[in-house]
Amino acid sequence: MWIEVLDETGRFRRRERLREVVARVARAVGCPAGGSLTIVLADDATIAERNARDRGVAGPTDVLAYPTAEPDDVGVPRVPHLGDVWISLDTAARQARGQRPTWHEVSVLAAHALLHLRGFDHGDAAAWAPFEAVQDLAETEAKAVDQGRSLRALLAARSTA
Repeated sequence: MWIEVLDETGRFRRRERLREVVARVARAVGCPAGGSLTIVLADDATIAERNARDRGVAGPTDVLAYPTAEPDDVGVPRVPHLGDVWISLDTAARQARGQRPTWHEVSVLAAHALLHLRGFDHGDAAAWAPFEAVQDLAETEAKAVDQGRSLRALLAARSTA
């Protein structure tokens, strides 16, 4: 799956890690291998503008998902691009504070949005189960990516010693 990460803030330093986690989650939830999605990282002000314009809700939110097509669309050709995900780095940082690295929170939010792009919604408690599961998976994968990078760094340092 092709995952484009656009950082409008210039503050996000873990793009490759985010791509890796989202690709793993996308495979796990059955996204087409030839598919694509775009993740846009923005600040609270930008997300608040989109939230007001697109949802009629004042203020920022953590993540917005814009699917290319809805499951009940009729006559809309299926294209490989699943859609666009907009994440507020400011909100993600607040939510992550004291619990996990911000980039892990961004991965969790991207995974949540991925389910929305796949046509899922969470209108009631039962519908939350897949979202909780995919968010847990994203956190697990983010930890695995960190551990893998740490291991590779240890091995590289050891081989040059």
